[in-house]
Amino acid sequence: MSAEAPGGGLTCAMLRIAAYLATLPPWRVMKKRISSWSLLLVLLVPLFAAAKPVASRYLFVWAMEARNPRGSTQMLMSPDLPARRSIQGLGRDFLAVFDVRPGASFGKLVAMLPVGDAAMAHHTNYAEPPNDILYANDWIANRTYVFDLRDPRHPRLVRNFGTVGSYGYPHSFAALPNGDTLATFQYSGGFNHAAGGLVQFDPHGRVVRTAAAAVPGHPNIRPYSLAVIEKLDRVVTGSADMMGAQASHVVQVWRLSDLKLIGTMTLPPQADWFYDTAADASEPRMLSDGRTVVVPTFNCGLFLARNLASGKPTLQHVYDFGYRTCEVPVVAGDYLVQTMQSGHAIVSLDMHDPQHPREVSRILLPPDEYPHWLALEPGADRLVITGRGALATRVRFATIDRRSGKLTLEPATIDFTRTWPDGWQGGAIPHGAVFSRP
Repeated sequence: MSAEAPGGGLTCAMLRIAAYLATLPPWRVMKKRISSWSLLLVLLVPLFAAAKPVASRYLFVWAMEARNPRGSTQMLMSPDLPARRSIQGLGRDFLAVFDVRPGASFGKLVAMLPVGDAAMAHHTNYAEPPNDILYANDWIANRTYVFDLRDPRHPRLVRNFGTVGSYGYPHSFAALPNGDTLATFQYSGGFNHAAGGLVQFDPHGRVVRTAAAAVPGHPNIRPYSLAVIEKLDRVVTGSADMMGAQASHVVQVWRLSDLKLIGTMTLPPQADWFYDTAADASEPRMLSDGRTVVVPTFNCGLFLARNLASGKPTLQHVYDFGYRTCEVPVVAGDYLVQTMQSGHAIVSLDMHDPQHPREVSRILLPPDEYPHWLALEPGADRLVITGRGALATRVRFATIDRRSGKLTLEPATIDFTRTWPDGWQGGAIPHGAVFSRP
Protein backbone atom coordinates (compact mmCIF):
# COMPACT_ATOMS: atom_id res chain seq x y z
CA MET A 1 0.00 0.00 0.00
CA SER A 2 1.44 3.39 -0.95
CA ALA A 3 1.81 6.10 1.70
CA GLU A 4 -0.47 9.11 1.39
CA ALA A 5 0.72 12.64 2.10
CA PRO A 6 -0.95 14.51 4.93
CA GLY A 7 -4.27 15.78 3.68
CA GLY A 8 -4.02 13.54 0.59
CA GLY A 9 -7.24 11.69 1.37
CA LEU A 10 -9.09 14.96 1.77
CA THR A 11 -7.72 16.26 -1.56
CA CYS A 12 -8.94 13.13 -3.35
CA ALA A 13 -12.35 13.54 -1.79
CA MET A 14 -12.56 17.14 -3.03
CA LEU A 15 -11.58 16.06 -6.58
CA ARG A 16 -14.22 13.33 -6.59
CA ILE A 17 -16.88 15.82 -5.47
CA ALA A 18 -15.85 18.29 -8.20
CA ALA A 19 -15.92 15.57 -10.89
CA TYR A 20 -19.36 14.45 -9.76
CA LEU A 21 -20.76 18.00 -9.87
CA ALA A 22 -19.47 18.43 -13.42
CA THR A 23 -21.74 15.60 -14.64
CA LEU A 24 -24.95 17.14 -13.25
CA PRO A 25 -27.41 19.48 -15.06
CA PRO A 26 -27.18 23.13 -13.90
CA TRP A 27 -30.47 23.08 -11.99
CA ARG A 28 -29.19 20.28 -9.77
CA VAL A 29 -25.67 21.61 -9.31
CA MET A 30 -26.63 24.28 -6.78
CA LYS A 31 -28.57 21.81 -4.62
CA LYS A 32 -25.82 19.22 -4.77
CA ARG A 33 -23.13 21.87 -4.24
CA ILE A 34 -24.70 22.90 -0.94
CA SER A 35 -24.84 19.32 0.31
CA SER A 36 -21.33 18.61 -1.00
CA TRP A 37 -19.85 21.64 0.75
CA SER A 38 -21.62 20.55 3.92
CA LEU A 39 -19.90 17.18 3.61
CA LEU A 40 -16.59 18.88 2.94
CA LEU A 41 -17.04 21.04 6.04
CA VAL A 42 -17.60 17.90 8.13
CA LEU A 43 -14.33 16.52 6.73
CA LEU A 44 -12.38 19.73 7.32
CA VAL A 45 -13.40 20.57 10.88
CA PRO A 46 -11.64 17.59 12.55
CA LEU A 47 -8.56 18.22 10.40
CA PHE A 48 -8.31 21.86 11.46
CA ALA A 49 -9.01 20.93 15.09
CA ALA A 50 -6.17 18.41 15.09
CA ALA A 51 -3.76 20.71 13.25
CA LYS A 52 -3.54 23.42 15.91
CA PRO A 53 -2.64 22.41 19.48
CA VAL A 54 -4.42 24.25 22.26
CA ALA A 55 -1.93 26.11 24.45
CA SER A 56 -2.32 26.05 28.21
CA ARG A 57 -3.24 29.38 29.73
CA TYR A 58 -1.57 28.93 33.12
CA LEU A 59 1.51 27.43 34.73
CA PHE A 60 1.27 26.30 38.37
CA VAL A 61 4.62 26.43 40.18
CA TRP A 62 5.38 25.07 43.65
CA ALA A 63 8.20 27.10 45.17
CA MET A 64 9.78 28.45 48.34
CA GLU A 65 11.12 31.85 49.31
CA ALA A 66 14.92 31.87 49.71
CA ARG A 67 17.36 34.74 50.22
CA ASN A 68 20.31 32.44 49.50
CA PRO A 69 18.97 30.00 46.88
CA ARG A 70 22.36 28.39 46.25
CA GLY A 71 23.18 27.71 49.92
CA SER A 72 25.51 24.92 51.01
CA THR A 73 25.05 21.79 48.92
CA GLN A 74 25.99 19.63 51.91
CA MET A 75 23.36 21.39 53.99
CA LEU A 76 20.73 20.44 51.41
CA MET A 77 21.31 16.81 52.38
CA SER A 78 20.68 17.45 56.08
CA PRO A 79 17.39 16.95 57.93
CA ASP A 80 18.34 19.75 60.37
CA LEU A 81 15.43 22.10 59.61
CA PRO A 82 16.61 25.17 61.58
CA ALA A 83 20.05 24.96 59.95
CA ARG A 84 18.55 24.60 56.48
CA ARG A 85 16.26 27.55 57.00
CA SER A 86 19.09 29.70 58.30
CA ILE A 87 21.67 28.86 55.60
CA GLN A 88 19.27 29.38 52.71
CA GLY A 89 17.40 32.24 54.37
CA LEU A 90 14.07 30.56 53.82
CA GLY A 91 10.64 32.15 54.09
CA ARG A 92 7.46 30.29 53.14
CA ASP A 93 6.38 27.65 50.68
CA PHE A 94 3.92 28.97 48.09
CA LEU A 95 1.99 28.12 44.95
CA ALA A 96 2.40 30.62 42.12
CA VAL A 97 0.19 30.89 39.04
CA PHE A 98 1.60 32.45 35.87
CA ASP A 99 -0.02 33.38 32.58
CA VAL A 100 1.91 31.43 29.93
CA ARG A 101 -0.18 32.13 26.85
CA PRO A 102 2.10 33.06 23.96
CA GLY A 103 2.16 36.82 23.58
CA ALA A 104 2.51 39.96 25.66
CA SER A 105 0.99 38.46 28.79
CA PHE A 106 3.49 35.59 28.98
CA GLY A 107 5.13 35.30 32.40
CA LYS A 108 2.71 37.56 34.24
CA LEU A 109 2.11 36.48 37.84
CA VAL A 110 -1.64 36.18 38.37
CA ALA A 111 -1.77 34.56 41.82
CA MET A 112 0.42 33.64 44.78
CA LEU A 113 -0.76 31.51 47.69
CA PRO A 114 1.75 31.27 50.58
CA VAL A 115 1.32 28.36 53.01
CA GLY A 116 3.69 27.00 55.70
CA ASP A 117 7.32 27.65 56.63
CA ALA A 118 9.67 26.41 53.90
CA ALA A 119 12.28 23.69 54.25
CA MET A 120 12.34 21.93 50.84
CA ALA A 121 9.54 22.65 48.40
CA HIS A 122 9.71 19.56 46.25
CA HIS A 123 7.44 17.50 44.02
CA THR A 124 3.86 17.97 42.88
CA ASN A 125 1.77 15.77 40.60
CA TYR A 126 3.56 15.48 37.25
CA ALA A 127 0.53 16.95 35.45
CA GLU A 128 -2.59 18.78 36.56
CA PRO A 129 -5.06 16.03 37.56
CA PRO A 130 -8.46 15.81 35.84
CA ASN A 131 -10.21 16.87 39.06
CA ASP A 132 -7.92 19.94 39.42
CA ILE A 133 -6.70 18.83 42.87
CA LEU A 134 -2.92 19.23 43.07
CA TYR A 135 -0.69 17.65 45.72
CA ALA A 136 2.57 19.48 46.58
CA ASN A 137 5.06 18.50 49.24
CA ASP A 138 7.74 20.13 51.34
CA TRP A 139 9.70 16.93 51.61
CA ILE A 140 12.17 17.52 54.42
CA ALA A 141 9.45 19.17 56.51
CA ASN A 142 7.25 16.07 56.02
CA ARG A 143 4.34 18.35 55.08
CA THR A 144 2.11 17.98 52.02
CA TYR A 145 -0.33 20.64 50.81
CA VAL A 146 -3.39 19.97 48.67
CA PHE A 147 -4.69 22.72 46.37
CA ASP A 148 -7.96 23.20 44.52
CA LEU A 149 -7.15 24.67 41.08
CA ARG A 150 -10.65 24.78 39.62
CA ASP A 151 -10.41 28.58 39.62
CA PRO A 152 -6.79 28.97 38.47
CA ARG A 153 -6.65 32.68 39.25
CA HIS A 154 -7.72 31.99 42.82
CA PRO A 155 -6.12 28.70 43.96
CA ARG A 156 -7.37 27.42 47.30
CA LEU A 157 -5.62 25.36 49.98
CA VAL A 158 -8.04 22.60 50.96
CA ARG A 159 -5.91 20.62 53.43
CA ASN A 160 -2.42 19.62 54.49
CA PHE A 161 -0.98 16.57 56.21
CA GLY A 162 2.22 15.06 57.59
CA THR A 163 2.67 11.49 58.71
CA VAL A 164 -0.10 9.04 57.77
CA GLY A 165 -0.17 6.18 60.26
CA SER A 166 3.42 4.95 60.39
CA TYR A 167 4.27 6.37 56.95
CA GLY A 168 6.08 9.66 56.48
CA TYR A 169 7.94 11.80 53.95
CA PRO A 170 5.77 11.33 50.84
CA HIS A 171 7.52 11.99 47.56
CA SER A 172 5.39 11.50 44.44
CA PHE A 173 1.69 11.63 43.61
CA ALA A 174 -0.39 10.11 40.81
CA ALA A 175 -4.06 10.76 40.02
CA LEU A 176 -6.02 7.52 39.64
CA PRO A 177 -8.82 6.95 37.11
CA ASN A 178 -11.47 6.93 39.88
CA GLY A 179 -10.43 10.36 41.19
CA ASP A 180 -8.29 9.04 44.05
CA THR A 181 -4.61 9.94 44.51
CA LEU A 182 -1.84 7.41 45.07
CA ALA A 183 1.32 8.56 46.87
CA THR A 184 4.71 7.03 47.57
CA PHE A 185 5.97 7.45 51.15
CA GLN A 186 9.72 7.04 51.63
CA TYR A 187 9.86 5.98 55.27
CA SER A 188 7.97 4.27 58.04
CA GLY A 189 8.61 4.68 61.76
CA GLY A 190 10.42 8.00 61.39
CA PHE A 191 13.09 9.67 59.29
CA ASN A 192 15.05 7.02 57.34
CA HIS A 193 14.04 4.40 59.90
CA ALA A 194 12.63 1.74 57.56
CA ALA A 195 11.00 1.21 54.16
CA GLY A 196 7.83 3.22 53.59
CA GLY A 197 5.01 2.26 51.27
CA LEU A 198 1.99 3.43 49.28
CA VAL A 199 -1.01 5.41 50.54
CA GLN A 200 -4.20 5.87 48.53
CA PHE A 201 -6.40 8.91 49.27
CA ASP A 202 -9.96 9.50 48.10
CA PRO A 203 -10.91 12.91 46.60
CA HIS A 204 -11.69 14.23 50.12
CA GLY A 205 -8.31 13.23 51.52
CA ARG A 206 -9.51 10.19 53.42
CA VAL A 207 -7.16 7.20 53.45
CA VAL A 208 -8.56 4.38 51.30
CA ARG A 209 -5.77 1.86 51.86
CA THR A 210 -2.07 1.60 52.62
CA ALA A 211 0.55 -0.96 51.59
CA ALA A 212 4.02 -1.64 52.97
CA ALA A 213 7.05 -1.75 50.68
CA ALA A 214 9.25 -3.64 53.17
CA VAL A 215 10.62 -6.95 51.88
CA PRO A 216 12.98 -9.28 53.79
CA GLY A 217 16.51 -9.10 52.44
CA HIS A 218 16.08 -5.58 51.03
CA PRO A 219 16.57 -3.13 53.92
CA ASN A 220 17.24 -0.14 51.66
CA ILE A 221 13.88 0.04 49.88
CA ARG A 222 12.68 3.65 49.79
CA PRO A 223 9.62 4.16 47.49
CA TYR A 224 10.41 7.14 45.29
CA SER A 225 8.13 7.68 42.29
CA LEU A 226 5.47 5.66 40.50
CA ALA A 227 3.72 4.82 37.25
CA VAL A 228 0.08 3.69 37.16
CA ILE A 229 -0.84 1.17 34.43
CA GLU A 230 -4.63 0.98 34.47
CA LYS A 231 -4.85 -1.47 31.53
CA LEU A 232 -2.81 -4.05 33.43
CA ASP A 233 -4.10 -3.27 36.95
CA ARG A 234 -0.53 -2.47 37.97
CA VAL A 235 1.59 0.17 39.71
CA VAL A 236 5.38 0.32 39.29
CA THR A 237 7.52 2.13 41.88
CA GLY A 238 11.17 3.11 41.91
CA SER A 239 13.31 2.97 45.04
CA ALA A 240 15.86 5.61 46.01
CA ASP A 241 16.58 7.50 49.22
CA MET A 242 16.04 11.25 48.93
CA MET A 243 19.01 11.95 51.20
CA GLY A 244 21.29 9.48 49.42
CA ALA A 245 21.98 7.79 52.74
CA GLN A 246 22.07 4.34 51.13
CA ALA A 247 21.77 2.85 47.65
CA SER A 248 18.80 0.79 46.57
CA HIS A 249 18.79 -1.73 43.73
CA VAL A 250 15.14 -2.69 43.27
CA VAL A 251 11.92 -1.84 41.44
CA GLN A 252 8.56 -2.95 42.83
CA VAL A 253 5.31 -3.97 41.10
CA TRP A 254 1.90 -3.76 42.79
CA ARG A 255 -1.68 -4.62 41.89
CA LEU A 256 -3.52 -1.34 41.41
CA SER A 257 -6.94 -2.55 42.55
CA ASP A 258 -5.86 -3.52 46.08
CA LEU A 259 -2.16 -2.45 46.32
CA LYS A 260 -0.98 -6.02 46.82
CA LEU A 261 2.79 -6.19 46.32
CA ILE A 262 3.35 -8.58 43.41
CA GLY A 263 7.11 -8.49 43.03
CA THR A 264 10.37 -6.85 44.06
CA MET A 265 12.76 -6.97 41.12
CA THR A 266 16.50 -6.46 41.40
CA LEU A 267 17.98 -4.18 38.77
CA PRO A 268 20.34 -6.27 36.57
CA PRO A 269 23.89 -5.05 37.32
CA GLN A 270 25.70 -3.35 34.46
CA ALA A 271 29.43 -3.09 33.89
CA ASP A 272 30.72 0.45 34.24
CA TRP A 273 34.12 1.91 34.92
CA PHE A 274 32.97 3.71 38.05
CA TYR A 275 29.25 4.28 38.55
CA ASP A 276 26.53 1.74 39.24
CA THR A 277 23.83 2.50 36.67
CA ALA A 278 21.66 -0.23 38.22
CA ALA A 279 21.20 1.70 41.47
CA ASP A 280 18.48 4.01 42.73
CA ALA A 281 15.54 3.52 40.37
CA SER A 282 13.90 6.91 40.18
CA GLU A 283 10.93 7.79 37.98
CA PRO A 284 9.06 4.93 36.24
CA ARG A 285 7.11 6.09 33.19
CA MET A 286 4.36 4.42 31.17
CA LEU A 287 4.80 4.73 27.41
CA SER A 288 2.13 5.80 24.94
CA ASP A 289 0.69 2.29 24.47
CA GLY A 290 -0.60 2.38 28.05
CA ARG A 291 1.05 -0.97 28.85
CA THR A 292 4.83 -0.59 28.61
CA VAL A 293 6.88 0.86 31.48
CA VAL A 294 10.50 2.00 31.50
CA VAL A 295 12.44 2.81 34.67
CA PRO A 296 15.39 5.25 34.67
CA THR A 297 17.93 5.34 37.49
CA PHE A 298 19.57 8.36 39.06
CA ASN A 299 22.85 7.08 37.61
CA CYS A 300 21.40 7.28 34.09
CA GLY A 301 20.58 3.67 33.30
CA LEU A 302 17.26 2.82 31.64
CA PHE A 303 15.42 -0.46 32.27
CA LEU A 304 12.40 -2.01 30.59
CA ALA A 305 9.83 -3.71 32.84
CA ARG A 306 8.73 -6.98 31.24
CA ASN A 307 5.87 -9.39 31.93
CA LEU A 308 4.05 -6.84 34.06
CA ALA A 309 0.72 -8.61 33.64
CA SER A 310 2.16 -11.81 35.07
CA GLY A 311 3.02 -12.69 38.66
CA LYS A 312 6.72 -12.72 37.80
CA PRO A 313 7.74 -9.40 36.20
CA THR A 314 11.38 -8.88 35.18
CA LEU A 315 13.71 -6.03 34.21
CA GLN A 316 15.91 -5.62 31.15
CA HIS A 317 18.64 -3.00 30.76
CA VAL A 318 18.01 -1.20 27.46
CA TYR A 319 19.97 2.07 27.50
CA ASP A 320 22.73 4.10 29.14
CA PHE A 321 22.28 7.86 28.84
CA GLY A 322 26.03 8.33 29.22
CA TYR A 323 25.93 10.91 31.98
CA ARG A 324 25.81 9.95 35.65
CA THR A 325 23.11 12.11 37.21
CA CYS A 326 19.71 11.85 35.54
CA GLU A 327 16.52 13.27 37.01
CA VAL A 328 12.84 13.66 36.03
CA PRO A 329 11.65 12.31 32.63
CA VAL A 330 8.41 12.83 30.73
CA VAL A 331 6.70 10.91 27.92
CA ALA A 332 5.62 12.88 24.86
CA GLY A 333 3.91 10.61 22.35
CA ASP A 334 6.44 8.02 21.23
CA TYR A 335 9.36 9.83 22.88
CA LEU A 336 10.91 9.72 26.34
CA VAL A 337 12.42 13.06 27.31
CA GLN A 338 15.02 12.85 30.08
CA THR A 339 16.84 15.51 32.09
CA MET A 340 20.55 14.78 32.46
CA GLN A 341 21.64 17.06 35.27
CA SER A 342 25.35 16.28 35.20
CA GLY A 343 25.47 17.05 31.48
CA HIS A 344 23.41 20.28 31.57
CA ALA A 345 21.35 18.51 28.93
CA ILE A 346 17.93 17.20 28.01
CA VAL A 347 17.62 14.31 25.56
CA SER A 348 14.76 12.79 23.56
CA LEU A 349 14.67 9.04 22.90
CA ASP A 350 12.58 7.35 20.21
CA MET A 351 10.71 4.58 22.08
CA HIS A 352 8.90 2.96 19.15
CA ASP A 353 10.98 -0.12 19.95
CA PRO A 354 11.34 -0.03 23.76
CA GLN A 355 14.06 -2.69 23.71
CA HIS A 356 16.20 -0.48 21.49
CA PRO A 357 15.74 3.22 22.41
CA ARG A 358 17.35 5.65 20.00
CA GLU A 359 18.41 9.22 20.68
CA VAL A 360 16.85 11.65 18.21
CA SER A 361 17.45 15.06 19.77
CA ARG A 362 19.39 16.82 22.50
CA ILE A 363 19.51 20.35 23.88
CA LEU A 364 22.33 21.79 25.96
CA LEU A 365 21.64 24.35 28.66
CA PRO A 366 24.20 26.94 29.79
CA PRO A 367 27.00 25.35 31.84
CA ASP A 368 25.73 26.85 35.11
CA GLU A 369 22.23 25.34 34.73
CA TYR A 370 21.41 21.84 36.01
CA PRO A 371 17.99 20.62 34.84
CA HIS A 372 15.95 18.54 37.26
CA TRP A 373 12.17 18.77 36.68
CA LEU A 374 10.24 18.36 33.43
CA ALA A 375 6.52 18.55 32.73
CA LEU A 376 4.68 18.47 29.41
CA GLU A 377 1.93 20.78 28.24
CA PRO A 378 -1.17 18.61 27.75
CA GLY A 379 -2.20 18.43 24.11
CA ALA A 380 0.53 20.82 22.98
CA ASP A 381 4.31 20.87 22.68
CA ARG A 382 5.86 22.93 25.48
CA LEU A 383 8.04 21.57 28.27
CA VAL A 384 8.67 23.38 31.55
CA ILE A 385 12.08 22.98 33.19
CA THR A 386 13.27 23.71 36.72
CA GLY A 387 16.55 22.74 38.35
CA ARG A 388 19.63 23.83 40.25
CA GLY A 389 22.55 26.20 39.80
CA ALA A 390 21.36 29.20 37.79
CA LEU A 391 18.03 27.41 37.40
CA ALA A 392 17.51 27.66 41.15
CA THR A 393 15.58 30.90 40.63
CA ARG A 394 14.39 30.52 37.05
CA VAL A 395 11.87 28.53 35.04
CA ARG A 396 12.87 27.61 31.51
CA PHE A 397 10.86 26.29 28.58
CA ALA A 398 11.50 24.05 25.60
CA THR A 399 9.34 22.53 22.88
CA ILE A 400 9.15 19.05 21.40
CA ASP A 401 7.96 18.12 17.94
CA ARG A 402 5.78 15.11 18.71
CA ARG A 403 6.24 13.76 15.19
CA SER A 404 10.05 13.70 15.19
CA GLY A 405 11.04 14.12 18.84
CA LYS A 406 13.10 17.21 18.02
CA LEU A 407 13.73 19.44 21.06
CA THR A 408 14.11 23.22 20.90
CA LEU A 409 15.15 25.44 23.80
CA GLU A 410 12.95 28.52 24.00
CA PRO A 411 14.40 31.96 24.85
CA ALA A 412 11.59 32.92 27.25
CA THR A 413 12.11 32.35 30.99
CA ILE A 414 10.31 33.32 34.21
CA ASP A 415 12.51 34.95 36.85
CA PHE A 416 11.74 34.12 40.49
CA THR A 417 13.81 36.97 41.91
CA ARG A 418 11.32 39.80 42.42
CA THR A 419 9.06 41.53 44.90
CA TRP A 420 6.30 39.06 45.71
CA PRO A 421 2.71 39.96 46.63
CA ASP A 422 3.13 38.74 50.23
CA GLY A 423 5.95 41.26 50.76
CA TRP A 424 8.89 38.91 50.22
CA GLN A 425 11.67 40.67 48.35
CA GLY A 426 14.28 38.59 46.60
CA GLY A 427 14.72 35.05 45.41
CA ALA A 428 12.46 32.04 45.38
CA ILE A 429 13.24 28.47 44.34
CA PRO A 430 10.76 26.81 41.95
CA HIS A 431 10.51 23.02 41.86
CA GLY A 432 7.34 21.19 40.79
CA ALA A 433 5.67 22.97 37.86
CA VAL A 434 2.70 21.86 35.72
CA PHE A 435 0.69 23.40 32.91
CA SER A 436 -3.04 23.92 33.29
CA ARG A 437 -5.34 21.69 31.30
CA PRO A 438 -6.76 23.50 28.22
